[in-house]
Amino acid sequence: MDHNTTDTGSFTLTSAATPEGSVVAAQQLVDDLGGENLSPDLSWSGAPEGTRSFAVTCFDPDAPTGSGFWHWVAWDIPGDSTSLPLGVARDRAGLKQAINDFGRVGYDGPNPPEGPSHRYVFTVHALPVVSLEADPQAPHVGTRFAIFTQQLASASLTAHYQVTP
Repeated sequence: MDHNTTDTGSFTLTSAATPEGSVVAAQQLVDDLGGENLSPDLSWSGAPEGTRSFAVTCFDPDAPTGSGFWHWVAWDIPGDSTSLPLGVARDRAGLKQAINDFGRVGYDGPNPPEGPSHRYVFTVHALPVVSLEADPQAPHVGTRFAIFTQQLASASLTAHYQVTP
């Protein structure tokens, strides 16, 4: 079975706070930009057969790092779940969250430098395992490797944000 497939048809991801193609909502921004630093609500449907858990990631491919910037990596979300609420707590029971590229556990919102617009790609990954058995204290690259090599399908939405001079 190819675990690197992406199904953009029946598996979908939506957010009332930050819809596809929108500007990232103010409440999702970091405090320094006047935001509340809350993860957006996420809802998904159409997960493939064999899904036993989910992972969620948020990635800025436009960060000036040469390798992007990871704002959120969460996993071990139960396979019968279809959503995450607005403002997932950093210590929320029932899921594990990695240390993001800000150096903190959980979600941290956009805080791009002044200049061009950045894209923020929120993705839900359907996984064939109940638990990734990844260490939340280990670098998130290992968890991301486990997610991306095992996913049955993924669904994404992209929003953007720009800080102008």
